Amino acid sequence: MINFVTVKDIKLKLAVLCKSKRQSYGMSQEELAEAIGLSRYTIQKFENGKNSTLDTVLKIANHFDLLTPLGKGIDKVIEADNSMSLY
Repeated sequence: MINFVTVKDIKLKLAVLCKSKRQSYGMSQEELAEAIGLSRYTIQKFENGKNSTLDTVLKIANHFDLLTPLGKGIDKVIEADNSMSLY
């Protein structure tokens, strides 16, 4: 069985994660935006799954202490790619 994951799927998952984390911290969109140096409109767009820059994604991840798990996930992909043999 093949599972297809689209860019839109990931945007929506990131949006849900951001909103959930923000709410668990008791923060408004405005407070999060101010804390990471972005506009409330940027946070609103992000939480609606709209286009965001990588910088926005990483600032939000950093604020909610998600850079380490994200980095570890990337490391796993790199390791898997490096350990694959063509023979």
